Amino acid sequence: MTTTQQCGGHGEQDTTGESDAWPAGGAGPSAATGVAGVLARMRALDAGLPADDGVAVFNRVYLTVTEAVAQRIGDGAFHDPTAAGELDIRFAERYFGALDAAAAGLRPPACWRPLFQLRRHPGVRPLQFALAGINAHIGHDLALAVVDTCRALDCEPSSLEGDFDRIGDVLTGLEEQIRESLMPGPDLLDIADPLTHLAGSWSLEMARDGAWAAARMLWGSRRLPEVAEEFTERLDASVGMVGRCLLTPLN
Repeated sequence: MTTTQQCGGHGEQDTTGESDAWPAGGAGPSAATGVAGVLARMRALDAGLPADDGVAVFNRVYLTVTEAVAQRIGDGAFHDPTAAGELDIRFAERYFGALDAAAAGLRPPACWRPLFQLRRHPGVRPLQFALAGINAHIGHDLALAVVDTCRALDCEPSSLEGDFDRIGDVLTGLEEQIRESLMPGPDLLDIADPLTHLAGSWSLEMARDGAWAAARMLWGSRRLPEVAEEFTERLDASVGMVGRCLLTPLN
């Protein structure tokens, strides 16, 4: 493991802490076709899943966000487009890894289990599926993706912070649109509807802040694999508990 101050730089070799307390998500960007490959898989999922499947609901939201990020990468909106693309790919690989585990009959991370288990429950509404997927992906996967990216690019998290925030701003900018598209109209949803209160109980901004703090914690403990492993397991479990609450059947 090497550590430098700028992504893609070369620093003094550090051979301590070689074991990974958190498994990398998939084979890595070098084995993928970049952001275009990520978009292609999301579109294939969108075409292949029933529209009312909970995973399909989240996948459509994620596809919208990834298309917006890809557009901004192409427009030069990021300080380091290579690093932003790498983070985008590593982030998506965490989601794909959970999907692949579930499809193979294996246990996906705890943060994803509620969505996979309740994806066809008739009492769970589309907005709940979307929030549960975003909760799992932001609350757990994003922190690990930052670490994956730092390892791949040989850099410190601080080098990614600006573009991390820019990607977060894309998601925040789309959040209201996403909520409006999945919430029933005002004629169908009143203030007493439990969905009104559930939708206001989860904060994207707080989840983003938590993910950045978790990434810094994991990076700082990379030479203490037992500490990093325990932290990752507890993070996974706690995010999974929130997801379970978000998916409480309302009908």
